[in-house]
Amino acid sequence: MKKIHKLVLKAYVGPLLAVFFIIQFVLMMNFVWRYIDELTGKGLAVSTIAELFICGSINMIPLGLPLAMLLSAIMTLGNIGENFELLAMKSAGLSLMRILSPMLVVVGLVAVGSFFISNNLVTYTNERMYDILYDVREQKQELKFQDGMFFNGLPDMSIRVEHQEPETQLLHDVLIYDTRADNGDMTTTLADSGYIYMSDDKAYLYVTLFNGQTYEHTRSSQWYDKNTMREHKFQRQDGTFPMNEVTAGGGQNTNYTESQTRNMVELEHLMDSLQVTIDKSSMLAYVPMLKNDIFSRDTTIIPNDSVRFDRSEYKAFNFYDSLKSVPMRQHAKIYSSALSASRSSQGSYSFDEYSSKVALTRLYRAEVEWHRKLTMPALVIVFFIIGAALGAIIKKGGLGTPIVISVIFFVIYYVISIPGEKMAKEGTMESVVGMWFPLALLTPIAIYLLKKATNDTSLLDMDWYDVKLRKLRKSISKRLPSWLKRKKKKKNNG
Repeated sequence: MKKIHKLVLKAYVGPLLAVFFIIQFVLMMNFVWRYIDELTGKGLAVSTIAELFICGSINMIPLGLPLAMLLSAIMTLGNIGENFELLAMKSAGLSLMRILSPMLVVVGLVAVGSFFISNNLVTYTNERMYDILYDVREQKQELKFQDGMFFNGLPDMSIRVEHQEPETQLLHDVLIYDTRADNGDMTTTLADSGYIYMSDDKAYLYVTLFNGQTYEHTRSSQWYDKNTMREHKFQRQDGTFPMNEVTAGGGQNTNYTESQTRNMVELEHLMDSLQVTIDKSSMLAYVPMLKNDIFSRDTTIIPNDSVRFDRSEYKAFNFYDSLKSVPMRQHAKIYSSALSASRSSQGSYSFDEYSSKVALTRLYRAEVEWHRKLTMPALVIVFFIIGAALGAIIKKGGLGTPIVISVIFFVIYYVISIPGEKMAKEGTMESVVGMWFPLALLTPIAIYLLKKATNDTSLLDMDWYDVKLRKLRKSISKRLPSWLKRKKKKKNNG
């Protein structure tokens, strides 16, 4: 490897690692913000939280790695171009592709590694992350009061404690807002002291208060009646509240997560089994309906029948005309029998149709995840080419211009990809089209930009645009007076 290639590689690897970890940090902050409400107040172990964050950070790699490749490539080539190092290399006879060759080797290794990360590591961490979140959601809220702060960890209840004795757990100056009533009534309780604790199985909340009063604010169902306030003083008040609704809820959605926790081989097996299920559901719906209800006397419809009849001389007949030969009293019986058979066939068809729809939904999501594992390495390469070409064109390093351009391309990609992915999951678009269309759109752009960068174009050079704008203004200033003069002369003659 030449020294110049080592310098280029050294200039690229550093920004790549720095940008990647910065992007991962930003994405993790979004992850924490998303699940912070489910994690607080549960008394989780530090190891559990750390494992959840590690799984979440690995899960964010497919999202952050392409952006890191794009931004680091723009920064590296921009810095080299801004310092005239790129110009010096080209003056020495090196083409842009030759300059990028060591970076392309790194990008190729990263692309291959990203496939194994997406196919193996992310699938495992997804499964583990969903298991942890499921356990957290099923875990009951713990009571932890802070002096002078409201505790809102219980549904439709807010508790404020002025002070809690650490040894006896006695609460002083207790204020409780209770809005659990379905009719909108609110109860406010003030007490000098008391105890609030949960049962060992966290199924019930026990409240014991001393020397206080309760205010019941009753809302009237009639708009013209005034709301009433009732006061009740007590020396001691005991209460027991069920805690069945204190969980965060939401259990694990297996239909949504099963495709995200499987590698490509497992997804192929899943898709094959789902296709068999869909075919079987269709046969269970159609064959009995055709054989028993619609074509019960037509043996040519069902291939398994061995008896064949010659129907070449059969004549079409009108059902209503045939009823004329039947006594009037039997008409109602015939109609009822036909209606019953129709409803029976419709019911069986609807049942199997539902099973088929569920299997189709799972199949579409599995196909999307299968293609996603292949699009990630391709996206890494395409984003690098776009970033390297733009960096060589704009010749601006730092974080200002590269970040703006990177965010624009990144947003464009995901604005295009989200509708395609959604339609692919719904079955309105083929998964190969929905997942690969954004890349198919960006690839020609990447090739075009790389060609312009190789030819030293001034596509994004502000000085170039400034020169062109000045020439345009000068041309307009020369031609405008003569044009106005001709127009005025034409108006006077007319």
